[in-house]
Amino acid sequence: MNEATAIHMATQAMVVTAKIAAPILAASLVVGLTISIFQSITQIQEFTLTFVPKLLAIAVVVVVAGHWMIGQFIGYTSSLFQQLPHLLSAG
Repeated sequence: MNEATAIHMATQAMVVTAKIAAPILAASLVVGLTISIFQSITQIQEFTLTFVPKLLAIAVVVVVAGHWMIGQFIGYTSSLFQQLPHLLSAG
């Protein structure tokens, strides 16, 4: 394995990680921003008010997009295992 291959594999890992994490982070961001605006308007400063809606939004995202997330992860892992003989023989 040369440096270019290692960099490509690391880049792929980061891209897959970002793709998998993006829906969860986006939902958490939208819900958090909405709750923050609501708290600013009503001046309710309850810390637990943000936790439960974010938890519910993340649960909905995992239920809706979980199959796609697992598919992305399995596809990446499968491609790594397919590249393994080539990487070992090139060493």
